Amino acid sequence: MKWKSQIQNLKAYQPGKTMDDVKAMFNLEKVVKLASNENPFGCSKNVDSFLKSNDFSHAIYPDGYAKKLRMAVAGHLSVDPGQLLFGNGSDEVIQMISRALLDRDKSTVMATPTFPQYKHNAIVEGAEIREVPLDSAGRHQLPLMLEEIDETTSVVWLCSPNNPTGEYIRKDELVSFLDSVPSHVLVVLDEAYYEYVVAEDYYDSMELLKSYPQLLITRTFSKAYGLAGFRIGFGVASQEVIGKLEPIREPFNNNALAQGAAAASIEDQSFIEECREHNRKGLEQYYSFCREHGLDYFPSQANFVLIDFGVSGDEVFQYLMSKGFIVRSGEALGYPHTVRVTVGSTEQNEQVIENMKEFLVLQNRA
Repeated sequence: MKWKSQIQNLKAYQPGKTMDDVKAMFNLEKVVKLASNENPFGCSKNVDSFLKSNDFSHAIYPDGYAKKLRMAVAGHLSVDPGQLLFGNGSDEVIQMISRALLDRDKSTVMATPTFPQYKHNAIVEGAEIREVPLDSAGRHQLPLMLEEIDETTSVVWLCSPNNPTGEYIRKDELVSFLDSVPSHVLVVLDEAYYEYVVAEDYYDSMELLKSYPQLLITRTFSKAYGLAGFRIGFGVASQEVIGKLEPIREPFNNNALAQGAAAASIEDQSFIEECREHNRKGLEQYYSFCREHGLDYFPSQANFVLIDFGVSGDEVFQYLMSKGFIVRSGEALGYPHTVRVTVGSTEQNEQVIENMKEFLVLQNRA
């Protein structure tokens, strides 16, 4: 078979171990997953009400235009419905962008480390990948990224807040960058963790859209909205950009339950506000632990924190997993001496921190 040469050594996405896997592996009755940045508080009660009351036929294809959801999101964001593109998670929106704009004759610019699907999709399309390291604070170096752009560049990827560092791009930095990016380059601003941001100098991306037609914003219902199991995300851009991407979208790519659940959840912004508040308190629990034990960490505007333990992240990961806590080792994230921990409930945070303290004691004895 004549496979694309660029996928010969490409590895499939490797999801973390499930809670059932860890229970069986260590003979545990209870396991807490704090590895994938899911919402520990679940989702809005509006979603439960929708699921109990929905009366559509499961034998009929979903609305391919996602009209009800489209109108709900457009109203919430104050954009035209034609400015929205829905995907099977924001991952699929990233895939559509890559398929539409990248090939062997194109280059794409991104930070490193950052969300790996930008690079993954660029490899599949055979594009030249230009990576610019984050600075020591875990932030995008936008001036250096600008230097990597030339006439072959078709897409620049910005993740703000960035995964895995939780850092964000300041408003003045972003505006200066957008002012300098050539008009032929699409700037994708990934705001998967937007709902958790509290920084005063964060930008209003929907306002920026009005001034920068080459900007596309991605968001998701998988994080703060607590709908990761439904797999639904979206892109927001000018109608011209969305019009070019729509033909790439697979027909009926968002199932009916996901559309209804997302539409119900976006109407409950009080739930999002509560989650944001709980998240900030949870982050402070981890910050306090790090300060107490002299551990470096990245201050986060997302619902996770990256902590440097000074040893292989795999060691910390394995120890915590044996105690019933699944986190993410930094070995796979570009920060080998760290673990990334999703902020959980107050009780979950207390429990995993106690086990982190036990790990540090064992390390000091070694």
